[in-house]
Amino acid sequence: MNGRLDNVNNGQEYPLNKKNTDWSISAIVSGFLAVLISYAGPLVIFFQAASMGNIANDMMVSWVWGISIGAGISGIFLSWWLKVPVVTAWSAPGTVLLISLFPEITMSQVVGAYLSSAFLLFIIGITGYFDKAVRLIPQGIAAGMIAGILLQFGLRAFEASALSPLLSLGMILAYILSRRYLPRYNIVIVAIVGFSIAFLLDKTNLSMLSPKLAMPMLTAPDFDFATFLSFTIPLTLVSLTGQFLPGMTILNLAGYRVPAKAIIVITALASMLVAFTGGITIVLAAITAAICTGKDAHEDQKKRYIAGISNGIFYLVGGLFAGTIVMLFTALPKELITILAGLALIGAITTNLSIVIEDTRHREASLITFLATASGMTMWGLGSAFWGIVIGLLAFFIISRNTPLPEKKSS
Repeated sequence: MNGRLDNVNNGQEYPLNKKNTDWSISAIVSGFLAVLISYAGPLVIFFQAASMGNIANDMMVSWVWGISIGAGISGIFLSWWLKVPVVTAWSAPGTVLLISLFPEITMSQVVGAYLSSAFLLFIIGITGYFDKAVRLIPQGIAAGMIAGILLQFGLRAFEASALSPLLSLGMILAYILSRRYLPRYNIVIVAIVGFSIAFLLDKTNLSMLSPKLAMPMLTAPDFDFATFLSFTIPLTLVSLTGQFLPGMTILNLAGYRVPAKAIIVITALASMLVAFTGGITIVLAAITAAICTGKDAHEDQKKRYIAGISNGIFYLVGGLFAGTIVMLFTALPKELITILAGLALIGAITTNLSIVIEDTRHREASLITFLATASGMTMWGLGSAFWGIVIGLLAFFIISRNTPLPEKKSS
């Protein structure tokens, strides 16, 4: 290797002993925002699952410890190794499935299902079949799926104005002005303005917070065939279709031609390690990945991998102080995080909608994909990301596949 590591991005190479000149405030803040949004959004589902399963607070802290440490270690390693902003998280759709099974399913059966699903994902990853499936999806249809997912978050940013008009208007104004005059630190400024307004409006409750190290609790697995059919198989499917598929699409559309094989294998191994603590399957992030892969993280595409590393570091900190994270979750106003997430994703929404419109050959199929995904439709336990791709590909093969390329106008 001669001291160099081949990068999967655009055939470039990077020295292994390169100085740490790639670190930037914008990349670090992007990583922090991705973690904050993950904790403030999908973590709600964990609380709902814990409530349905009558899970004790100590076990809940162990859950947060597991998903944070698993996501942190895998994200740091993959981002450093591939030199790509790989953002990992936990399976939010899988947690939704768990809610529907509690309280009939035991915690030991849950851990057994986590381990079984991680093993299935490892097999799928190591064979490389997932990469082949991703390459068959036209770019316009992939962009339509991502735009449909992100649109819902963009809309919620403005819907939140009904709950907190001053906070909403202040953050939107900060976004517009900083986009014009300080575009590189756009989301940094919006976040600072948002936290400041929330504090001045007395919408925060930080007095309850106190740092406390988390202690994971280990649970022995119980491998049950009924649980395998009702939870393991659906968990594996929704992780692939609801997380890895849109997550890989976001990376590819951002210009990172990275194989899914390495990402699925590493996250599967991380999932096996944290399963015993109650931490659900570690997967490739979808929504928050868009924050770390865009220009807001860094103008230079080659330096955005720092956002993935910083994301992992903040996850590790969150895992160590999982008990405090649980308290912090209730200290900040939910509308602040909702607005911040929506505004941070405007750039990603714009990019993907542009691809949908510019892909003239597959435009109608791409638009159908966008609408189906944005609708939030669900059938048979599979979400809109999966059905958007399925319906879009159906439209592609029937309507668009044999459509001739548009003639170029002569100059």
